[in-house]
Formats: sequence, structure tokens, C-alpha cells
Amino acid sequence: MQFLVNVNFDFVHQRKAALIISTALLILSIGSLIMHGGPHYGIDFLGGTSIELKFEQDISIGDVRAVVSASGYDRAEIKSFGAANQVLIRVQEQEIGTEISDSIKAGITEAFPGNPYEVQLVEKVGPKIGSELRSKAVWAILIALVFILIYISWRFEFVFAVGAIAALFHDVLITLGVFSVLNLEITLATIAAFLTIVGYSLNDTIVVFDRIRENVKVLRRDSYEIIVNTSINQSLSRTIVTSLTTMMVVSILYFFGGAVIHDFAFALIVGVLIGTYSSIFVASPIVIEWQQRREEQKKGKPIPQKA
Repeated sequence: MQFLVNVNFDFVHQRKAALIISTALLILSIGSLIMHGGPHYGIDFLGGTSIELKFEQDISIGDVRAVVSASGYDRAEIKSFGAANQVLIRVQEQEIGTEISDSIKAGITEAFPGNPYEVQLVEKVGPKIGSELRSKAVWAILIALVFILIYISWRFEFVFAVGAIAALFHDVLITLGVFSVLNLEITLATIAAFLTIVGYSLNDTIVVFDRIRENVKVLRRDSYEIIVNTSINQSLSRTIVTSLTTMMVVSILYFFGGAVIHDFAFALIVGVLIGTYSSIFVASPIVIEWQQRREEQKKGKPIPQKA
């Protein structure tokens, strides 16, 4: 679908403004992470117990929270999922293991005698396993980035790989910062969302890079800035269509998918927006700056210092 034909938006000359925006977002993200002592990990990474209950009748989350709090678990996360009679209880205190679920179930049974329930799932994660999962999640992302660096360097040039990796770090760090600012949990599902964001952002960036590589041969007489700007505009229709269709799907998941995948869908929404932005205003400008400095060095001219 081509609904933007022969457009010529001046993206390249807006890269300084984009740099200010990206820097501000990164500072905010890093600052929030420092203030909160790192990401807010869920029980997948810290250890704890997760209980899913299905009541015969609808039940108030506030009433369940009061009962769980009275049982000694003030920091428990409680939310409905699927329907108003289904409740998810997550407790991060892991010292007493499965006794957590027994204590909570006993309290709920006593508090709601007229509304019996069925235990659909009880999951327990020990602190050691949680620590291992956290370490493996970080390594999964880092290894993915290394292979991406190697692949793009082989397919294009090293400078393109640097631009792509910088954009990916930009996307993941800002998404992580949004989660930190909103105090949302980092779980295995959100790690999967982060890896999906990496793949989405990379795909969008590669499309632009591929068009730049083609136009370098076609538009040899034009400056590198013009070549990159032309390439972005030529890819713009495809970028918008891909972003909009993806946003439609993840928005449906966010609003109608239930609380269980709520954070996963939210991470994808943020990631798609940031990933689309970074492929235009982060990855491509890095390539431009690198190429301009390389051309200046070849000509033997001093590189102008920015104020």
C-alpha cells in the first residue's frame, strides 16, 4: 500500500532536535532507574508465589486485597483477569514457599464463605531460580545485540551496525524507563516484549538502510544527507503502514487481552512508537555523522566543532 507518494519531508535537518528529545528521554529513563534502585522485577526474577482463583460469583478486588493484606502480605499484587470472578494474586515474599498459598486460601475461604472458588493455578519461583532467570534474560538481550552487530556489519557496513545497535539500546532503555516511571513489573513476558521490540525496530531500520544502500549508487551526485533523507521518505509509506497495523493488534491486546498480558502489550505499544521514531531519527543520523566525518578526513579538512 502506497498512500504517501513523492513526499519529501526534511527529516535529516531535524536530527538535532531529535537528539535533544532522545537525550531527555534517556536521562529521564536512567534517572528513574537509579531512583528506584533498578527495574521493578516481578516474582519471575525475585522469587515468590502466584495464585489464580476463579470464584463462582463476581468479586471485588478491593475486598480480596483487604483479606490478603490481613494475612500478612501487604505488598501482594492483586488483579482480575479474564472476567470479574477471576483473580490473580502474586506475592513476592518467598521465604515460606507454598505455605503462602495455603495461608491466603484459608483467609479467602473464611472471608467469603458464600462465594466458593476454584484454584486454577499455583506457581512458585525460588529466589535462586529468579536470580538465574534475571541473569539469562540480560544475556539473551546482549547476545542478540552482538549477533545483530555482526550481521549488519556483514550485510552493510560497520557504521550501519553501530547506528542500528545505538537505536536498539535507545528503544529498550526508554521502554524500560517508562516501566520504571510507571512502577510496572519486569517479568518474563515483558522480557519477551523487549526482544520483540528489538526485532521490530531492527526490521524497520534495515529497510531504511537497504534503501540508503541502493540510493548511494543511484544518487551519486547528491550529498549523503540528501541520499539518506530521500531514502527515509521512500520508506515512509511502508513504515507507517507497518507501524499502524502493529499498533492496531497490540492495542487490542492491551484493552481486551486481560490483565495477564496487559504489561506485555503495553511494552509493545511503547516499543513500536519508539522503534519507529529511532529508525528515522537515531539510526540514520548516526550514519550521516559518521560518513560526513569520514569524508572530511579523506579530504584532509579539519572537522568543524559543534558549539
